[in-house]
Amino acid sequence: MSAKYAVIRTMFELIWLSGLPGLLRRLSQSRGVIFTLHRVLPDTPADFSPNAILQVEPSFLEYVIERLRDLDIDIVSMDEALERLAAPKKGRPFVVLTFDDAYKDNLKYALPILRRQEAPFTLYVPTALVDGVGELWWQAIEDIISRQQAIAMTVDGETDYVDTRTTSQKQAAFDTLYWQMRKMPEDERIALLRKFAAAYGYDLDQQCRDLIMDWPELRHFAGESLCTIGAHTVHHYELAKLPLDQARNEINKSAEILHAQFGQRPAHFSYPLGGPLSAGAREFALARESGFSSAVTTRPGGLYKRHAQDPFALPRVSLNGYFQSRRYVDVFATGAIFSLMGKLTG
Repeated sequence: MSAKYAVIRTMFELIWLSGLPGLLRRLSQSRGVIFTLHRVLPDTPADFSPNAILQVEPSFLEYVIERLRDLDIDIVSMDEALERLAAPKKGRPFVVLTFDDAYKDNLKYALPILRRQEAPFTLYVPTALVDGVGELWWQAIEDIISRQQAIAMTVDGETDYVDTRTTSQKQAAFDTLYWQMRKMPEDERIALLRKFAAAYGYDLDQQCRDLIMDWPELRHFAGESLCTIGAHTVHHYELAKLPLDQARNEINKSAEILHAQFGQRPAHFSYPLGGPLSAGAREFALARESGFSSAVTTRPGGLYKRHAQDPFALPRVSLNGYFQSRRYVDVFATGAIFSLMGKLTG
């Protein structure tokens, strides 16, 4: 775990020990929280697993649901959350469960829990990935580096070989390559990824088929009364890096494809990656223009009455795989804490 996450863990411990979460939930004007989840897996991550941040255990997901209800926090759909935000007075606190990317493990491990607990949720779907033709580039570079003793990296036009024998060397290589790709235009990132994958015999299309549900599997969710299907673009590109027309098409086309597949146009949208580098005022306006009822980011914070007036940049709190301690659930459920953290780090 990095120094950054060690500091956050210390903060969580202090906040929990102080009893502050319960007090803030009573006194704060925050009405609720949207949780971000990605993968749900029982496996213990390897020592080198930079994407373990996106993974929680099934037992932790079930405990989160049970603990929220013990705290008298309602678990509601995205539609109901918008209704509660628009209400004149603050009512019972609530949480919305959201899952991004349509991973297969959501079907195997998450859906049985959600059904057993009768917990509504939203699943945001990137349609090209469901077609099996997208790139989960963040996982691909982890997989490749994990298998190699050294890799060739090209930075500023110069290629060098980097040792990746130890966990720390692998992590350093991952961080360098990850942020190199994050700063690139999407077409350049795709070209670099495909070149990198080809050099080490990594099949990106097979990876996509292995990790993401196909359309028949996704129908289990589309036919589930607890589930709201939301749009998550076509290719999972960072919209802020695209030309306007391409960004608009990524948003609109994803909704059209989901409408064609399931007979209902999605009312809710999630920005891929969802931070300030990935989505801003232009993208928020595009989501509004496209006719969605809401759009979610990954910027931390609670939900307040003001969000009912402009629900196209809704904050979310990540159920982070590095923080699967049961006592932290009380912290995660307190939107005001993350609103304050967002102001301090924004």
